[in-house]
Amino acid sequence: MGKDTENSSTDYKGNPEGGVRELVIPDAQGGQRLDQALSALLPEFSRNRIQNWIRARKISVDESWGTTKMKVSGGEAVRVEIEPVRGATSDSPEAIPLDVVFEDQVLLVINKPVGLVVHPGSGNPRGTLLNALLHRVPQVAELPRAGIVHRLDKDTSGLLVVAKTLTAHTDLVRQLQARTVKREYLALVYGEVDRTGTVDAPLARDPHNRTKRGVHPMGKPAVTHYEPVERFPGGVTLLRCKLETGRTHQIRVHMQHIGHPLVGEQVYSASRRSHLKIPFPRQALHAERLGLIHPITHEYMQWECPLPPDFASLLDALRENTVWGG
Repeated sequence: MGKDTENSSTDYKGNPEGGVRELVIPDAQGGQRLDQALSALLPEFSRNRIQNWIRARKISVDESWGTTKMKVSGGEAVRVEIEPVRGATSDSPEAIPLDVVFEDQVLLVINKPVGLVVHPGSGNPRGTLLNALLHRVPQVAELPRAGIVHRLDKDTSGLLVVAKTLTAHTDLVRQLQARTVKREYLALVYGEVDRTGTVDAPLARDPHNRTKRGVHPMGKPAVTHYEPVERFPGGVTLLRCKLETGRTHQIRVHMQHIGHPLVGEQVYSASRRSHLKIPFPRQALHAERLGLIHPITHEYMQWECPLPPDFASLLDALRENTVWGG
């Protein structure tokens, strides 16, 4: 078994087709669990993936199979059989225009328009962001979810980041898990909100409707911080919402939960007699800011994008007090 430690962590490009890696555990990592040590030596792969390889007997240590509880001392010869990426897409590329805010060799940041679905699914088999990415960056076909690490709802506009390499994808997933990705939204809600606040309420799938989410004590942790930006006549407030977690429909559910549903909200709306209704055809929610640590340069980067025309026009109408309908 070889001991090519000098090149083992630098010459591999994250080939999703698999391969074999042979390396030696550095003395500095003595005392760590095997999966922790390999996660540091193979940053292009998530720790969960490495743990799965250990369980599947794809990783040997000094000619014996590794275990998830094994600790290394330093100097062990390790052989890793890289399994091909699972979850690579077979969807078709489509020439759908994208509003690109930033792009380099490993990242793509786009301003997603209202109406663009992120992933193909029931009712939307084509014409999605994923199809557009496959046309613009064909190599993302070999990545989980075509490099998409977080999503926006169909009728939510704004910033979304996509990884173009397996290393970048793994790094961004880790940043999301560590809650170091900065995501700020503008949300127009019913009701007068005059102070900052935080909604700390776990979310779970609605047992009666699998497309909906709701607050439930046994759900996954979900935290949204909010602050008022502007208040309008008629009892409507523009909020800036900062996500600490990123659960499905998080802002929409959390705002309804505290009695301030989004303007235009159809799924998580208030009762009919609770508020006058503003005629807006979608939830008034926009992902305005996105910040993260670049996976390669390790520099913090941040982007902003303006409100889409329909949202901006709605705010102008509210300022002029000409928007209210029955």
